[in-house]
Amino acid sequence: MTDSTISIPPSASSSSVFTLNDFNSHTNLTEKPEHTDEYFPSQHRDQVKGQSTGGAFAHFLKGSLGTGLLAMPMAFYNGGLLFSMIATLIMGYICAHCIHILVKTSQDLCKTTKVPALGFAETAEKVFENGPTSLRSWSHMARLFVDYGLMVTYFATICVYMVFIATSFHDVINYNFGLSWDVRIYIAMTVIPCLLIGQIRHLKWLVPFSAMANVFIIITFAIVLYYLFNKPLEFSDKPLLARPTQIPLFFATVIFAMEGIGAVFPVENAMKEPHKFLGCPGVLNLSMFTVVVLYAVIGFLGYVRYGSEVRGSVTLNLTEGDPLADAAKLLMALAILFTYGLQFYIPMDILWKKISYKFEEKNHNTTQILLRTGIILISVGVSAAIPNLEPFISLVGSVFLSLLGLFVPAVCELVYLWPDRLGFGKWRLYKNALLCIFAICALVAGAAASIRGIIEIYN
Repeated sequence: MTDSTISIPPSASSSSVFTLNDFNSHTNLTEKPEHTDEYFPSQHRDQVKGQSTGGAFAHFLKGSLGTGLLAMPMAFYNGGLLFSMIATLIMGYICAHCIHILVKTSQDLCKTTKVPALGFAETAEKVFENGPTSLRSWSHMARLFVDYGLMVTYFATICVYMVFIATSFHDVINYNFGLSWDVRIYIAMTVIPCLLIGQIRHLKWLVPFSAMANVFIIITFAIVLYYLFNKPLEFSDKPLLARPTQIPLFFATVIFAMEGIGAVFPVENAMKEPHKFLGCPGVLNLSMFTVVVLYAVIGFLGYVRYGSEVRGSVTLNLTEGDPLADAAKLLMALAILFTYGLQFYIPMDILWKKISYKFEEKNHNTTQILLRTGIILISVGVSAAIPNLEPFISLVGSVFLSLLGLFVPAVCELVYLWPDRLGFGKWRLYKNALLCIFAICALVAGAAASIRGIIEIYN
């Protein structure tokens, strides 16, 4: 998911920050090849400023690794050692497959509609526009669903960020200074830097923050690995399969951790050779293989080390009062704070494009300041109401990313290929139907378990 620290180019669609018109205005388009009617999107992309395959791999990998990695031990606690290891590998394949079919559909639509690139929401819209006649009236609704789904997802994510930042500072400061302040006090203090970073409206000004965040994350991971291996690991008291009531929380957390659906189109749209995003090995396959291996290893070792005491981020389990552990907690909190601006930028850009026409241009600056301030204050209120990281992560993963990361790609491929391109025996119909059913089950079961946990905490 779930936190993306990539530099998003001006080629992404409205669902990925920018519109297609923005893409065309920022790219050097070449002439359509002569003597052929086939349209090649790569020949109409910016070959000077476009992103290389290696750069795309680095960006997509960076966008897929973040707080979700540190939440994997909690996922293993909710699944059990053996079940979680197997299910993590399966979920990694499912997430990679859903991204693959969504990007493949988008690239095929680019050739059909003769445009250089399509973003997430535009892909959903074009799928229905070019699909069965009876579904074409749903095209605008599909675009709105993805746009608003992305906005809600990112706004929910910034609430998770605030809780994580506040909890990290709460644990370090309260222990070292003998305080007993409630975590809500730290959430209230977090609003000050978030208000400042949240007012940044240009991606280039966020680059230094993202660079520092990446350095802090690397150092934190190294410290976490040190603590995971500094004592003998105990396996005997860890169940191979957790209680059935915990399983939905496992899937919700893993979906939150692995689904980087918001980072897919900004990366793919910026590539000079978009066909290399898919394929074997390809950017997607290499990135997801690396992500799945890291998530499985950290989840397994983190749960073996801390067992039932594992928390929403494994950094919060590190030894209290230990200078190295405190450094890891604070560095990770600062890394999340520095990536807050990018996470907030994406939904605000989508929202502003939808409502800016309602205000006079001379009032745009004041309106943006007030709007951004209001949304940040609302997110602080939500965070203070649910100051516990575990059910919050599960809720975001189960509700929003189940829909955007699993359900929407399956529906898009199904509608695009309907009715005569579904493969032998219409196997793609059944495959996508199973994906949709799985997404809905993950949504309902995960949301119910998360809300139940939130209610228990509130009481």
